[in-house]
Amino acid sequence: MKIEMHDISKSFGPNKVLENINLTIKSGEVHALMGENGAGKSTLMNILTGLFPSTRGKTLIDGLEKEFHNPQEAEQFGISFIHQEMNTWPDLTVLENLFLGREIKTKYGLLDVKSMQEKASNAFEQLGVNIPLNIEIAQLSVGQQQMVEIAKSFLSSLKILIMDEPTAALSEHEVERLFSVIRGLKEKGIGIVYISHRMEEIFKITDVVTVMRDGLVIDTQATKETNVDDLVRKMVGREITDYYPEKTSAIQEVVFEVKNIKGEKFENISFEVRSGEILGFSGLMGAGRTEVMRAIFGIDKLYSGTIKLNEKEIKINNPAEAIHYGIGFLTEDRKEEGLILNFSIEDNVTLPSTKDFIHRGFFDDKTARTFVKSLIKRLKVKATNEDMLVGDLSGGNQQKVVLAKWIGIAPKVLILDEPTRGVDVGAKREIYQLMNELAERGVPIIMVSSDLPEVIGVSDRIVVMHEGEIAGIISKKEASQEKIMQLATGS
Repeated sequence: MKIEMHDISKSFGPNKVLENINLTIKSGEVHALMGENGAGKSTLMNILTGLFPSTRGKTLIDGLEKEFHNPQEAEQFGISFIHQEMNTWPDLTVLENLFLGREIKTKYGLLDVKSMQEKASNAFEQLGVNIPLNIEIAQLSVGQQQMVEIAKSFLSSLKILIMDEPTAALSEHEVERLFSVIRGLKEKGIGIVYISHRMEEIFKITDVVTVMRDGLVIDTQATKETNVDDLVRKMVGREITDYYPEKTSAIQEVVFEVKNIKGEKFENISFEVRSGEILGFSGLMGAGRTEVMRAIFGIDKLYSGTIKLNEKEIKINNPAEAIHYGIGFLTEDRKEEGLILNFSIEDNVTLPSTKDFIHRGFFDDKTARTFVKSLIKRLKVKATNEDMLVGDLSGGNQQKVVLAKWIGIAPKVLILDEPTRGVDVGAKREIYQLMNELAERGVPIIMVSSDLPEVIGVSDRIVVMHEGEIAGIISKKEASQEKIMQLATGS
């Protein structure tokens, strides 16, 4: 299959998001689509798969003009789009999620459960994962849910597969397995559109790379003919020579201390964070990093242990109490837990600090608006104004809104779980710089990340977890990817 998109333009009201885009996608080729958040990558693929129409332009498939009116039509034609934000139903089982809207029935009109189970098992076998079919999606980790989304595309006659940040929630082992699957699909003649901000993946798995910026195609070339610096310059329109800005904050007294805490999926967890320190948390998927943070913040139950803030023991039974103590928590799942997508930017940012804008019993909207505008400007959120719905923002800009929300409470402790997931290289550096500025003010930061270069580049110390326990705590000086992986794998 050969797809040719010609002069594709798209506007949402007065906001022009794509202009005269030309893109060619071929069978048996892995084509990277790169650009900053808001560059138009996902919008272009949404037009291809019929989620919404283009304002101008046409698409040819094998030389014939073709327009899909919805994603289901595209799937039936063999074009599948795995979105960055997972499209799952948490209360349905894995099997029900896989076959929702594509159920297999017997000649008597009944569900052919056996056939669906066989097809689902075959899809998971291709991915090299073992996920029970009869449990609810909500019981799976984010990484496992991502694998279910990928497995969906294997259930139809696949010709072109579009992947938007497919590895954002996967462990290193799962990423390698996915790459093996992609290579197998490529050998079968299936074309892959690979949207990612992870440079090492682009050079490892793709054949061609197209760079977009501000709704325009800047360049298309063979991956082997370019390099990281060249791609970054084309993506952001400037040089970025220092991916991890130098951190100069003085690390002083202990502010936050956790001692011997135990939860459902972890035990014997003890660590401390000092004023001005960034403490990284690393480990394989399922090691318990996120579960520790959720329990500290009061989302999940803490069975035992103590938490101290400024040497005083505190009890946290729910997130409201954590916020009362000045603890902010950027969760790894921004869509479900970090944001209310049909609320405005202003409403989302002020949500945890509403009481600060109450004056004589009334909400002071003018003060709140000024406050939100300053945060939008500081974090460089790409939005028309503070009234824009968060659901209309790109994934990276949504992440910035979550960050703005927690900065807005003037946190005494800030927990960041995968803070740069789905964020472009320019925005990543902005987030790192913001973390450094907060550390300069004395805010202790705990950062959970699956990106080893990020953990090493940003953290002062690194806590490595393995199977629900701390395998070791290492300094920035002694940190290396090899050392972290040794601890993370229990070797």
